[in-house]
Amino acid sequence: MSKTTHEALPTLKQEIRQKYEKFARWYDVMDGIPEILGVRRLRRRLLQRASGRVLEIAVGTGRNLHHYPKTCRVIAVDFSQAMLRVARRRADHLGLITPFLVMDAETLAFPDRCFDTVVSSLTLCTFPDPPPALREMARVCRADGRILLLEHGRSDVEWLGRWQDCRADRHAKALGCRWNRDPLGLARQAGLRLVAARRMFFGIIHVLEAMPSEPVPAHPA
Repeated sequence: MSKTTHEALPTLKQEIRQKYEKFARWYDVMDGIPEILGVRRLRRRLLQRASGRVLEIAVGTGRNLHHYPKTCRVIAVDFSQAMLRVARRRADHLGLITPFLVMDAETLAFPDRCFDTVVSSLTLCTFPDPPPALREMARVCRADGRILLLEHGRSDVEWLGRWQDCRADRHAKALGCRWNRDPLGLARQAGLRLVAARRMFFGIIHVLEAMPSEPVPAHPA
């Protein structure tokens, strides 16, 4: 990544944060169609693989919370206070005791290898620089733990992928979501060890299960 791009990251992050502060109240309505079309079922299946002490990155409005096994101890982080307020209300409604913390996915304030499972869903599209965030997930995950990702990206149906490419800048400007990224390629770029990978819905939806790379990546200074 160029120096200019690095210098632009704080501004881009702030712009994305401001979008989600505004969207928080309406986010579940905006996200309702993918949920009805099958994303809810994929969440449920993927999160049944979670165990032990769980960190959910970019929890958003907390759609994942009621899909975790009851034995999981979940800590949830997001960089938007407004999204976390919605997630807290959801947790209260479900009777869940879940700590919610404001945190940047690229600089997690946790020690190395302290979680059994790390989860992130539909978030790689919003991170300005996804590989560092994925490496942070690996850093805080136990060596024998799991990183569970439910993501969307560029379709492998070429005409549809080209259509996404043509509208990617406009979509990102409006919603803070770059919908033509390659989640599988980003996971590999970050050095994650893939255990399982599936694509569906015209290759747009990715369900990934991974483990941390060796050795533990250094925490950013």
